[in-house]
Amino acid sequence: MTFQSAVRRAGIVVAIAALAASAGCAKKEDGETQASGVKLVEKGKLTVCTHLPYAPFQSKDAAGKVVGFDVDVMDLVAKDLGVEQKIVDTPFEGIKSGQDLNTGKCDAAAAGMTITEERQKVMNFSDPYFDATQAMLVKTGKAYKSLDDLRGKKVGVQAATTGRDYAKKVADEKGLQLVEFEDLAAEQQALANGQIEAAINDLPVWTEYIKEHQGGFEVTAEFDTGEQYGFSVKKDGNPELLKKINEALAKAKQDGTYDTIYEKWIGKKPTA
Repeated sequence: MTFQSAVRRAGIVVAIAALAASAGCAKKEDGETQASGVKLVEKGKLTVCTHLPYAPFQSKDAAGKVVGFDVDVMDLVAKDLGVEQKIVDTPFEGIKSGQDLNTGKCDAAAAGMTITEERQKVMNFSDPYFDATQAMLVKTGKAYKSLDDLRGKKVGVQAATTGRDYAKKVADEKGLQLVEFEDLAAEQQALANGQIEAAINDLPVWTEYIKEHQGGFEVTAEFDTGEQYGFSVKKDGNPELLKKINEALAKAKQDGTYDTIYEKWIGKKPTA
């Protein structure tokens, strides 16, 4: 083979490689699809980020399937879009920061997530779908009826949550020793093992935990922080999906489906 032939051949190989790379990029772009005018990161799927476990909003059942309040509501959205819901378990920090939405890891986030001004700066929220209250869980028989009773004691909180934020605001005043846990399961285990004397998190979460461990734990204080949960999408990046989520919520509340889901996972109908 002459030098000139070798150069031409090398040029052809490079050109083919470039075309292949270009084709690969195009294929990835084509993998995104439109469902009822909504752009999705995966064809035929509504990809939803969450952080497990957080029963009764999302957790795995005995068969390993992710179930819960949020799952059922987002299934309504997926049905309206004519696709299936695909759930991605990911650290809560990536959800609340908006990173998972910005990087295309998911189309939406459904993680029992409180709507806050800080979070609204990095993601767009749906209409509120659940009124949340913070609460304190202790072992049955403990004499802790308020945070004032826990001065100098260890109190568990979950990282990156509004429960943690609330506890941090009153920690100095109440003399609390806050212990932060990465997820709800670790916080629950620490309370059960006696590593902490009390734990703060959302009331529905503790209600579910008490049902699963009857006689072992009790809620002795509630803190009405005026919180509401919302589903989220990429900041200014998917208005059509946000519209579909709000439409599904409104329809479910109007036709009674929301009340049915509420009773199934929370135990009683909403009062308003």
